[in-house]
Amino acid sequence: MMGNVNTQYWAELLVGIGLKILGAIVVWVIGRWLIGLAMRLLSAGLTRQHVEATLIRYLISFLTIALNIVLVVAILGYFGLETTSFAALLAGAGLAIGAAWAGLLSNFAAGAFLLMFRPFKVGDYILAGGVEGTVHEIGLFTTTIHTPDNVVAIVGNTKIFGDNIKNYSTNPYRRVELLAQLAHSVDPADAVTRLKPALAQIPNVLATPAPDVEILSFNERGPLLAVRPYCNNAHYWQVYFDTNATIRRTFGAASYPVAEAHIAHRAA
Repeated sequence: MMGNVNTQYWAELLVGIGLKILGAIVVWVIGRWLIGLAMRLLSAGLTRQHVEATLIRYLISFLTIALNIVLVVAILGYFGLETTSFAALLAGAGLAIGAAWAGLLSNFAAGAFLLMFRPFKVGDYILAGGVEGTVHEIGLFTTTIHTPDNVVAIVGNTKIFGDNIKNYSTNPYRRVELLAQLAHSVDPADAVTRLKPALAQIPNVLATPAPDVEILSFNERGPLLAVRPYCNNAHYWQVYFDTNATIRRTFGAASYPVAEAHIAHRAA
């Protein structure tokens, strides 16, 4: 009689465990299906909002992992296991990882904002994070910039997003800033009259807006002219150097004297 009771007890125990395992499998399958469905809907919604594809991929990956962890904890609770300690352990591990990877995570967040707000794109010429050059790649942790002297600079996104960003490619043209020193004996109006048409002949200098040539200030050498032609960003350095050459050639053709500083001599 006792043997029959033991057999019945173990049979009921095994059936109960089997039902729980079957229930856990059902919950896991349904839960995974629901997570996949939710992520597909979220991805489709973000795509319709024209969110950066890289940001969508990383966001979906992060949410999928987080929801799967929640699902596992729920299944363990279904089996009657104490999940409070497990959840606390996960939270503690998350804090430890967050503290150890604080810089990496801040770069990740900054990269996500860069992809979301799009202050610049690949191919733009920018000044950001203390680095000037053409954007080659925008990653979630770093941005790769090719500088004018052909050096590859990899800048953390936190440094870029936390600093001022100058995008020279957004507007259709930019201004070249140069100076031209005149001697006291030179008439500034004559220099301006000669320089303006000469600047207009430089290749890739825009006719509209027309180049600016004005008296900027006076110093011990004489009048100082501001010479400012306009051009597309792609032609900036060509126009910069050609403008310097044009100033020298124009002033030489006009036989302007060299602007020398006058030093006052005091009697001993």
